Amino acid sequence: MFAKSIMIPKFHCHVIQHDDTIHTALEKLKKHDVDGLPVLKGNSYKGIITRYLIYKHYFESESSRETYIHETIAADIATHQESFLTGKEIFERTLIDLKDFPILAVVDEKGEFLGAVTRSDVVEQFKSAFGMLRPGIRIAFTTVETEGRIARLSEIAHQYREHIISLVTFDETDKLVRRIVMKVEKKSNTEKFIKKLEDAGFGILDIQEDE
Repeated sequence: MFAKSIMIPKFHCHVIQHDDTIHTALEKLKKHDVDGLPVLKGNSYKGIITRYLIYKHYFESESSRETYIHETIAADIATHQESFLTGKEIFERTLIDLKDFPILAVVDEKGEFLGAVTRSDVVEQFKSAFGMLRPGIRIAFTTVETEGRIARLSEIAHQYREHIISLVTFDETDKLVRRIVMKVEKKSNTEKFIKKLEDAGFGILDIQEDE
């Protein structure tokens, strides 16, 4: 999956023009309850403005509040002019890019604004990947890192007709053991399924029922 798959298209984005005042920016941020706005000149991308940036620049300025919000324009404090996405980035990478910033623009090769990706949307996708949006049984276990172990896991799940909601794997530090977190729908034979996993050499670490 790529960044463009979770991009908010431009016609659904809340944006601000480069010559709009900070007062206008604050009104839009409050009205739409968002943390940041792409700054455009026409349809050309010119950076991002956020609540944090607005307050930071105000406290660093020597202007009065009224002068600052009515005479300072978005282009004066916008950042991330050179930090944006093209939409072709691997989805997982966007979480790193958005770790310290709430929103990034998606821009084409001509610098035209295409849309935006927000940190909250990325987090929602990770929640989906871990099956957090559906009830079920979460099973954490380990297995020796050998060829065919995931296939064996799939075979056992099929044998017990388990519906796998999500499956995520992690490497242990010694590189010989892999941790796996699997979420399945709650069924009457779940305990038998877990017992079969143990018999097949999967070491159960934790079992939790999510509602």
